[in-house]
Amino acid sequence: MWGKNWRQEIWAGLSDSIWDLIVIGGGITGAGILKEAARLGLRALMLEQNDFASGTSSRSSKLVHGGLRYLRQFQWRLTRASVREREHLLEVGAGLIERLGFLYAAYEGTRPPAWMIATGLTVYDILALRWDHKYLDADSFRELAPDLTAIGLRGGFSYYDAKTDDARLTLRVIREAVRKGATALNYAQVVGLTFRRDGQVGGVIARDRETGQTTNITAKVVINATGAWADELRAQIGARPRLRPLRGSHLIFPAYKLPVAQAITFPHPDDGRPVFVIPWEGATLLGTTDCDHREPLDREPSISPDEVRYLMRALEAHFPALHLRPCDAIATFSGVRPVIGTGKDDPSKESREHAIWDERGLITVTGGKLTTFRLMALDTLKAASAYLSPIPPIRPDHPILDPVGDLAPELEALPPTDRLRLYGRYGAEAAHVIRAAGKGELKHIPGTQALWAEVRWAALAEGVVHLDDLLLRRVRLGLLCPEGGLGLLDRLEPLIRAGTGWDKRRWQQEVERYTGIWHNSYSAPGEDKPLSDVLDVA
Repeated sequence: MWGKNWRQEIWAGLSDSIWDLIVIGGGITGAGILKEAARLGLRALMLEQNDFASGTSSRSSKLVHGGLRYLRQFQWRLTRASVREREHLLEVGAGLIERLGFLYAAYEGTRPPAWMIATGLTVYDILALRWDHKYLDADSFRELAPDLTAIGLRGGFSYYDAKTDDARLTLRVIREAVRKGATALNYAQVVGLTFRRDGQVGGVIARDRETGQTTNITAKVVINATGAWADELRAQIGARPRLRPLRGSHLIFPAYKLPVAQAITFPHPDDGRPVFVIPWEGATLLGTTDCDHREPLDREPSISPDEVRYLMRALEAHFPALHLRPCDAIATFSGVRPVIGTGKDDPSKESREHAIWDERGLITVTGGKLTTFRLMALDTLKAASAYLSPIPPIRPDHPILDPVGDLAPELEALPPTDRLRLYGRYGAEAAHVIRAAGKGELKHIPGTQALWAEVRWAALAEGVVHLDDLLLRRVRLGLLCPEGGLGLLDRLEPLIRAGTGWDKRRWQQEVERYTGIWHNSYSAPGEDKPLSDVLDVA
């Protein structure tokens, strides 16, 4: 589907005719719009200025959840929609969206009180149409979370949500859209909008960031699905800024350093905000922060010293026996959330509901959350339908992900966990991953749940333009392996070069690029970031 010279072939035909719609932004929101548009038979084009899912959609907290904390802010509609979408995704996304047990610790004197948590969980279950939570006394809670401090522990609650690999979810949705006839391009930057005689937006000027080539592309409607970057595009039509970019940062620890069998949520000792640890891809993820992001959006976000302090303070208070330090982490990552600003002093109290604005024919969709991406897509297409010829009814009852069909013979010999994992991440293409594998490539990459074959397939067929596309988003070695997987490059080189066609010189350039990105935005604190100098951690 994205074979040799695929980008050149697409660029050559971009301006040949009028598209029904152009989706600007290759994150989960844009992916959902592209797929639903393709399902309706529309001629749809996606343009992403960097790599697919390279923004917020590869840097989220990896949770597919209703947002229990939103109930405290009386965001009933958002929570109800989220828990319903969570259940739909669990039904169709086995192996990619996984049910995840949560423990919510209740300590003496912390807010909110236990009765309020119980009330919230009851409402949570009612909205999801299933009863999942129960109360645990302190002893029972400690049996499930033995490393959690017992000082002041009154007990807690168990309930369920779900987790995912956000970048793989985004890519699967995009590729399913392309199989239905849509077109998607990464490293295709929209540098300007074009206008019709009536002043309405009528297309875009796009630049290939790899070659510098520019072209004018005409469409009946242009959709701005750029998330935290939405105001930058809206500025071209004179619209006032509406977004408040908020940064959420995370630390990733080896599972043996921070062992948890299920997710654990506990109040931060300083401000009472819920902090969590979750088992993810064989490691343990600690998050998250919620602070105003004041850096330029064209710069890769990274965790700040204050955020490291904040997260480590929570970890020290609740897991003191583990004696963890920032340098015990193997990686960090930060994402910028596209939150609609209302001027609240506390960033965490801003609403996470999405909004859609039609301004001179530019339809902007922003806000929202990973879990509700399909609902955002449907609402956006309803707004866009005013600019399109009569289209089939927009139906919310289609499955979010395409069914994968019967078990392919190529997967029968794999262990059940690997088989399920491949089906979840690659959908109908799972068998192709196996067919493309070389000798010994159906084994796990050390320290991960990924197979060597996934690296070969990503390089061969998944639109990899740069090495960071592969190591940070297609196969998450940059987050899960020591030093971002740099120690594996000798083994990875022949697999990747065979698929991409890079010569030795290009390979060295890509290694240098990836090394710089990883050290600047993903490396563990105390190693390549000067964070240990400012942390007062014993």
